[in-house]
Amino acid sequence: MAEDVFLQFLANNLVLILLAIFLIVCILAGVRIVPQSEKFVVERLGRLRAVLGPGINFIIPFLDRVKHQVSILERQLPTMQQDAITSDNVLVQVETSVFYRIIEPEKTVYRIRDVDGAIGTTVAGIVRSEVGRMELDQVQSNRSSVIAAVREQLAQQVDDWGIEVTRAEILDVNLDAATRAAMLQQLNAERARRAQVTEAEGKKRSVELQADADLYAAEQEAKARRVLADAEAYATQVVAVAIAENGLEAAQYQVALKQVEALNKLGSGAGKQTIILPADAVEAFGNAFKMLRGKV
Repeated sequence: MAEDVFLQFLANNLVLILLAIFLIVCILAGVRIVPQSEKFVVERLGRLRAVLGPGINFIIPFLDRVKHQVSILERQLPTMQQDAITSDNVLVQVETSVFYRIIEPEKTVYRIRDVDGAIGTTVAGIVRSEVGRMELDQVQSNRSSVIAAVREQLAQQVDDWGIEVTRAEILDVNLDAATRAAMLQQLNAERARRAQVTEAEGKKRSVELQADADLYAAEQEAKARRVLADAEAYATQVVAVAIAENGLEAAQYQVALKQVEALNKLGSGAGKQTIILPADAVEAFGNAFKMLRGKV
């Protein structure tokens, strides 16, 4: 009996039930919840209709369709290696890494098929162009300028693809074995040259210091001689004045005094010494002692 009632209810309200089910399906089909890290590209009858941002969005069921779900997170390309030739004809292998993110999905999905491949090809061309303008030493020492050029030119070329280049790095610059051996030989030669220059500069400085020391010693010796000469001149002047005032006795006194000083020096030597004097020397000493007693 209950089944008959239920079947009778379905028969009388079938249209309403189908309409309710259709409305529920339309509502579910028309609501799209977009995650924070993605954007949805919506097409209407095969043409771009809209780009849905994060949150709740509504579309027209059966007419609008979410064609692409694009992640807007930052991406890193696999490490790439490009062969390049410097301006001084050295073959190098440059390892690069690029980070980017999609900011306009409608451009990315409709203008480029393989984003990673396109960016990799573009980076390779830019790196070869920039490295070809520099010598090997400049490539090794000015990586920042190469990175800046890669980032700037890459940003300009991928702008039409709706991509933002967030970072570009040169990880390493590799050389072949022959070039490395040549550079190592050059480095060793440069070190040897610097060592020789340092040693030569040290010897030169030593000679300069020795010359300065000899010059200083000569100057001091000259000053000492000048002082002795001044003292001797002063003593001679005093003796001359004494002779002029006292006559011959003052001269004899000075001679006798010098003889006594000379004998005193001879007798003050180490050990026992024997001094042989002429006969008239004793008389001269006697006269000198008499003069000395007279002066006292």
